[in-house]
Amino acid sequence: MWIRTASTDDLETISAMLTETWHDTYDHIYGREKVAELTKAWHSVPALKQRMNKPRTEFIVCDDGAEISGMAYVSQVDNETSMLHQLYVRPSTQGQGIGKKLLIEVEACFPDVRKIRLEVEEANDRAVRFYGENGFRQVGTTPDCGVKGSGIPAVIMEKVIW
Repeated sequence: MWIRTASTDDLETISAMLTETWHDTYDHIYGREKVAELTKAWHSVPALKQRMNKPRTEFIVCDDGAEISGMAYVSQVDNETSMLHQLYVRPSTQGQGIGKKLLIEVEACFPDVRKIRLEVEEANDRAVRFYGENGFRQVGTTPDCGVKGSGIPAVIMEKVIW
């Protein structure tokens, strides 16, 4: 299994993986319909393709040659901070260290930044615990995770990386 830059050829697979992962994680919180609506807007191939073309970003996947089991998307916000927008691991491969591998790679993407920030849905206990176990600490909250007006409450976490 290796970490590599995502390509446009990966987008259908990534979209399907995100849809599967979001339903597994959030159906019990928001309901299947709301999760389907969000994944259609946020994880469609066109939405993912837009992210690939943004400057100062990295879009990476964990690939074992047969399956993409995880993905991450990070951007450099300013000279000292990067923002982890997405880090997801396919439900069937969670607990195998894939999230940790992706996180290590994301932390190295912008060598000049000194901290990495993220927003994580506060009801996603596994993710909050994962980030806490990997050196992140809560620095705030937001009523709108991901995009203004989302209505998804989130914890804002940061990690100093040097």
